[in-house]
Amino acid sequence: MTTVKLPRGRSLHLDTPVIMGILNVTPDSFSDGGRYYQTDSAVIQAQKLLADGATILDIGGESTRPGAPDVSLEDELARVIPAIEAIRAHSDSAVNDCIISIDTSKSEVMRQAILAGADIVNDVRALQEPNALVTVAQYPDVAVCLMHMQGQPRSMQNSPHYDDLFSDINDFFVQRINACKTAGIQRQQLILDPGFGFGKTLSHNYQLLARFNEFNHFGLPVLAGLSRKSMIGNLLNRQTNERLAGSLAGALIAAQNGAKIIRVHDVKETADVLGVWQACEQGI
Repeated sequence: MTTVKLPRGRSLHLDTPVIMGILNVTPDSFSDGGRYYQTDSAVIQAQKLLADGATILDIGGESTRPGAPDVSLEDELARVIPAIEAIRAHSDSAVNDCIISIDTSKSEVMRQAILAGADIVNDVRALQEPNALVTVAQYPDVAVCLMHMQGQPRSMQNSPHYDDLFSDINDFFVQRINACKTAGIQRQQLILDPGFGFGKTLSHNYQLLARFNEFNHFGLPVLAGLSRKSMIGNLLNRQTNERLAGSLAGALIAAQNGAKIIRVHDVKETADVLGVWQACEQGI
């Protein structure tokens, strides 16, 4: 069984894949920007995601879609901290004791989110921003997701290029794992994410999906996040709100290839797909 230690004496059990539900408290995310911008709406959506089958809530206050503008520290804090505090204060025990991930690259957002009740830091820049490593190292029970991204969100899709896609990403993971170790972050707290759509062409993305199991050699949980992304829209010529079927196919293929965390918008439908697959696997 793969188990990741979390704050407050809890654990994240990953013997079977779990769902990370996306909760964007931003006005401009590519899929659901603005819908959960207000704290009350965010709490209601958190309840729905958990009821639909999410194990983790991934709360983000800055869009990382290609071309997205930067968000100030003050604005990001004003978006995510009230949402985390409201979820932790909710009277429903399933809500206030859920696993919360903070989707950020800013060290001060990480710090304040952890103090407000976040269990996981999910960083598209893999703790490479100033003070990120030292900040997270102060909280040894917090898990960390290290994502691979070539370039930065504003320009990452301009002309992605790799000498060897898998070798380059593996080398990046080795470098970031070692950086975490040097900073005092324990290896068993780490989660890896190859970063679908973050500095990858359409071909790169589908190579990653087809050979996703090649990242299992690290012996760490691997996250797959391809829900509603352009790799589905561009392949199938589908608008964002027409990408459910493609997203479900991607989630299933990733799970079959060893993904332990599936990051999605459509939690209920993904839970159904994984439930049928797991029943087949278990012979039920």
